[in-house]
Amino acid sequence: MFGADKGNLERQDQRLDGKGLRIGIVQARFNEDITNALTQACRQELLILGVAERNIHQVQVPGALEVALALQAMAEKSKFDALIAIGCIIRGETYHFELVANESGAGVTRVALDFQIPIANAILTTEDVSQAVARQSVKGSDAARVAVEMANLLEKM
Repeated sequence: MFGADKGNLERQDQRLDGKGLRIGIVQARFNEDITNALTQACRQELLILGVAERNIHQVQVPGALEVALALQAMAEKSKFDALIAIGCIIRGETYHFELVANESGAGVTRVALDFQIPIANAILTTEDVSQAVARQSVKGSDAARVAVEMANLLEKM
């Protein structure tokens, strides 16, 4: 590794060590082709990071507005180290896009703060389907890494 700081790489590896972590995923079904791809990428990355399949619990809800309530129910159980919100909101011709995007994001943040549990927010908000497709794999993987890193960080605090 040319010029890489070995100590920094070891610290990063520890931050992304998913062994022993329990992760909850809430997937919105609306725009299901996109949310299925997000979830698949997320689960695959969790496994790569060392999270055991048996420690990944997933539920589905109708749409992005319902995600926060399911996250809250999972957080109340106190059996998860981190949660992941997955959804896809695509702009339409009405104000509904703004309402769903703003309220779903606020709900996810509120649950995280109220229950002091890390929640990776992978609810995409895009202008069109092509933007969502372009982001689905990357954002699913990113959410897995965020969840694992934040779970490890809070465990150390």
